[in-house]
Amino acid sequence: MQIAMLGLGRMGANMARRLLQGGHDCVVYDPKPETVAQLEREGATGVASLVELAEKLTPPRVAWIMVPAGEITDATVMELAHHFAAGDVIVDGGNSHFKDDVRRARLLAERGIIYLDAGTSGGVWGLERGYCLMVGGDAAAAKRLEPVFRTLAPGPSGIPPSPGRTPGSTAEQGYLHCGPAGAGHFVKMVHNGIEYGLMQAYAEGFDVLRNADSDALPSDQRYDFDLAEIAELWRRGSVVTSWLLDLAAAALARQPELSGYSGFVQDSGEGRWTVQAAIDEAVPAEVLTAALYARFRSRQEHTFAEKMLSAMREGFGGHVEPTRR
Repeated sequence: MQIAMLGLGRMGANMARRLLQGGHDCVVYDPKPETVAQLEREGATGVASLVELAEKLTPPRVAWIMVPAGEITDATVMELAHHFAAGDVIVDGGNSHFKDDVRRARLLAERGIIYLDAGTSGGVWGLERGYCLMVGGDAAAAKRLEPVFRTLAPGPSGIPPSPGRTPGSTAEQGYLHCGPAGAGHFVKMVHNGIEYGLMQAYAEGFDVLRNADSDALPSDQRYDFDLAEIAELWRRGSVVTSWLLDLAAAALARQPELSGYSGFVQDSGEGRWTVQAAIDEAVPAEVLTAALYARFRSRQEHTFAEKMLSAMREGFGGHVEPTRR
């Protein structure tokens, strides 16, 4: 299938590569010409502008946008829509707020252009592992793009369907049409809110283990634990086994004291939006809220737990700590 990929950063470039490897015809665009040139060498068709991108695509056209959420996404969507026509599809795969999706879908529908929101999880490992896709918008358009979703998604990955469910859903392949406009990014928003809570639990747990030899404890109740060994142990047979634990174990194996991390932990928006959605729905979300606040506090003073959070964020998403202000 022919598809354009706009935004060739940490995720966009690897998504284009996975599509190329899957036999799709990819037209790629990025403000950095060298990034476009690299994908051209790998088989993509590079373009230097959105005008050229629209010209290279055969109607009905499909373009997938992977740029930072907010004003940049808005500007890109609307500029691209200026060059698209009725029946064309624009997919936003970034971390947009679901309310922005509802607005964009309505605006584009006035021109007959279809807008899909695709919450995308997989980080820098997606090229190898695949991407979990949470899609919102027009159901018929989502069905039409299934060849793309199937290629980007991880597939069953050796995981059998949950006991008691009837097999056959696309969820078992790693992608799902979640509902109308905004639904995909709403599900991704909550996904990331949960991620905050899981990461905070691991981080605090390892901090408790690290401080088990504190002078404040009775001498016969002090323990000098090897955190890298415990993390490796928990990866096998434990009920807390997960990919995040894998990343924590790898970070501890490289740097037992996590000395390369300051503990400054950024939040990228989805955690805040999840907490706000919980408030709007009058749903108690104490753990997710506390995890968000812990990230705020990390910018003032740093603990081992916060260094652990930084290490996991770098592991799954390539997120580098910002310079402190």
